[in-house]
Amino acid sequence: MAASTPGADQATTRPGAPQPTPPSLTPGADHPAPPSLTPGADHPAPPSLTPGADHPGDLGPPRPATPSAASTPHRPTDPPVAAGSGAAREAGGGGRVASSGRFLARATLLTASLSVAAALLGLLRDQSLARLFGAGRDTDAFLVAWTVPEFAATLLIEDGLAFALVPAFSMALARRAQGGSGDPVRSLVAGTLPRLSLAFAAAGALLALTAPQFVGALAPGLPDPGLAVDCTRLASTCVLSFGLAGYCSAVLRAHGRFLAPAAIYIAYNVGIVTAMYTLGGRWGVRSAAFGVAAGGCLMVLAQLPSLLRELRRHRHSGAPPAKGAATGAPPMAGPLLATVLLFALCRQSQVLIERFLASGLPAGAISHLNYAQKVAQIPMTLSTMLCTVTFPVVARALAEGDAEGARVRVERDLAVAAALVLLGTAGVVACAPQLIHLLFQRGAFTAGDTAATAGVMRVYALGLLGQTLTGVLVRSYFSAGRATWYPVAAMTAGIAATFWIGVRTVDTWGVTGIAAANAAGITLTAGLLLAGMRHRSVPVRTRRVLHQLSRPIGAAAVAAPAGGLAARLPASPLAGLAAGGITVTVVFALLGWALGVQDVAPALRFVRTRTRRLADALLR
Repeated sequence: MAASTPGADQATTRPGAPQPTPPSLTPGADHPAPPSLTPGADHPAPPSLTPGADHPGDLGPPRPATPSAASTPHRPTDPPVAAGSGAAREAGGGGRVASSGRFLARATLLTASLSVAAALLGLLRDQSLARLFGAGRDTDAFLVAWTVPEFAATLLIEDGLAFALVPAFSMALARRAQGGSGDPVRSLVAGTLPRLSLAFAAAGALLALTAPQFVGALAPGLPDPGLAVDCTRLASTCVLSFGLAGYCSAVLRAHGRFLAPAAIYIAYNVGIVTAMYTLGGRWGVRSAAFGVAAGGCLMVLAQLPSLLRELRRHRHSGAPPAKGAATGAPPMAGPLLATVLLFALCRQSQVLIERFLASGLPAGAISHLNYAQKVAQIPMTLSTMLCTVTFPVVARALAEGDAEGARVRVERDLAVAAALVLLGTAGVVACAPQLIHLLFQRGAFTAGDTAATAGVMRVYALGLLGQTLTGVLVRSYFSAGRATWYPVAAMTAGIAATFWIGVRTVDTWGVTGIAAANAAGITLTAGLLLAGMRHRSVPVRTRRVLHQLSRPIGAAAVAAPAGGLAARLPASPLAGLAAGGITVTVVFALLGWALGVQDVAPALRFVRTRTRRLADALLR
């Protein structure tokens, strides 16, 4: 990652030059923690998060101090504009996606902070579900219905729809920066939002009507399908609300606005937790499904003011079109939308396979899988947070012809995300019983449930690197805004492997076999995506990436058993978690430094500097 330097916000970049990138990210101490900004010798400290000048309470890209290159028309013979230049930052007034390290650092810090808050609320949600309803038939029935918001979040917010919309709006912003008689961004909204909204509403209504068939196909061995049908019908409303929330998120992120999109899961989890505690006594587990419906509406409301404000900022000014500038909205092709949605559907079908196979196991199997997956995936979610911020940057770079800048950015994202998730994986494997005990073992959740869930979670963790690499790599495939079927084929191969392994292990290993099948399938997908990058996507250097990955893998392989031994020594789960987490972090950091893992040395220098300053302050 290129260091941020004074004046980087105003500097322009030569075509094809590597792009500035954010300061390194370091994990937390006890257990997988959010990415944090690590200033050091190579990474100057980021500025504090302050509201944007034009959007109080929002984070906006930095404004150039000098007139943007986009303010002058481009002749047909002009060279392509590189990402990071004035034109790359200019999105028509307030919407600038800057690729400067300082802006990305601020955006990552903001996204990380709000995502951690959402993750903590998600844990509170799962704790409340376990406390109020345990891990039995009722929760199994609700978790079958929970498949709907899980699918909707992946298809419409996190992966599918975003993969199509962010590049489309990045192209529209690039055209707006060239000047013209119309606004490509507003034209794109007018051409896509009404049709997509109608499709979301129709899909939600169809799901509500076919809920009995959906439950019967997904979980044929469920002892109480009626309860699952009721919960599914309540949750089906999220197809429309999640679709609108995902649309808003994609538009805002393409404009360089990350506050509202990062806050949506806070609103969502608040809705679910509130509904469970206020309606749980009368409605039982149906209250959680009602909370899903209410939370989906809150996700839209959380973003709507920012979206309307951003669109109103760029009304048609009546300026004449620049020579050679395109004035219409860039098309969002049907094949592109089909490929991204099919990929997201294939990826999320892992959950369908898990619940299909687990529905024939003893009561509570689906619940154990769910709780284990939710906790195990926290490191993966946090490690891919940087890609959420940099995806619009990669898309904008490709839209402006800067393939080299996109390659540098993707390779950097792979290295940082892999190091973070492997540290988290080591922590999860080492401290799984202590984590589950502290998070869930109360009320109707017994010690037996803790042991079963912890065992499954350790196996799930083996697939976290594959999950993270898949999330980073697939964004690169779709960042150019073109349809490509290779990611769908790679994900299909992974799903086939998951199903084949799961069918052959579930009778012998139960839920552990299902978790192992999940880890193997997603790892296969990640390998196929990486192998196909050079000729089908951003031309990353595959051998270099594999060499970089081998170092944190080795560090995690040693840190996990060392942390496990330390976690078993104290009798208290809290003390065991602290001992295991500290051991994992220290061993991983030292081995990472010795092996040359990217960003570990700057992180250690930062910790050493801050420790000395704290000691000096205390000893004065």
